[in-house]
Amino acid sequence: MARPGAGGALLRVLLSQLPPAARGAPPLGLRGPAAAASYGTSITSAKIKVNGVPLHYKQTGQGDHAVLLLPGMLGSSQSDFGPQLKSMNKQLFTIVAWDPRGYGHSIPPARDFPPDFFERDARDAVDLMQALKFKKFSLLGWSDGGITALIAAAKHPTLIHKLVVWGANAVVTQEDLKLYNAIRDVSKWSEKIRKQMEEMYGHEYFAKTCEAWVDGISQFADKPDGNICQHLLPHIKCPTFIIHGGKDPLVPQFHAEYLHKHIKGSRLFLMPEGKHNLHLRFAEEFNKLAEDFLQ
Repeated sequence: MARPGAGGALLRVLLSQLPPAARGAPPLGLRGPAAAASYGTSITSAKIKVNGVPLHYKQTGQGDHAVLLLPGMLGSSQSDFGPQLKSMNKQLFTIVAWDPRGYGHSIPPARDFPPDFFERDARDAVDLMQALKFKKFSLLGWSDGGITALIAAAKHPTLIHKLVVWGANAVVTQEDLKLYNAIRDVSKWSEKIRKQMEEMYGHEYFAKTCEAWVDGISQFADKPDGNICQHLLPHIKCPTFIIHGGKDPLVPQFHAEYLHKHIKGSRLFLMPEGKHNLHLRFAEEFNKLAEDFLQ
């Protein structure tokens, strides 16, 4: 989840971390609507209807190991995963990056945040990969996308090969609520980030969706222990890699440590200089970490 905190200079620092807008299977190659396009180093874009919604995705590579990239709040395949789509090993992996419903180019529908929005995203993500004929695949989830990936891995253990998450959390704390409410008013965002978001969404949709997200994510604080998906963590059976930025001002380190403690056999790697967007800021290091784990 891309979340800045409160207060002057800190707010500006945190806002700068927002996204720029926002094996087990037989050999797979490119599948689905993008199959006709040349593969290898090219990146294709397409839409496919999943659960009644035309979902947009980007796809590249021809490897046997399928990987789905899941973006953060207000993020998309384009804004959140450029270095991964460009540079991850395309001989080893077939890489898919999606736009969740209401984000990026998966509009309409407009984005909303019912109590089960993370479960809905998890269902859409898994069903998208099945619609593309991937029998088994790995998940790389950032922020909100990390939460979605945790839920998908827990609920579909026979489908998920491996899991990598960063900037994710299984609970909402009072500290988190302060961070969320600090971004409710988009006029307080840095001009650079606000402009990028408005270019993608238009001001009205951007502002309305940001407010709705704050309300949507905050509702978990009313649940026992602020539970989002902590009850599902023991059900994650696949190898899991948790990466955390030592300088992440958006997601306190205890969230990563909590995931590590409650996901059996998981690995935790701390990237000392990493912030919330560590996969973008340190893309080469991140990609190598992810690829080494996935192999």
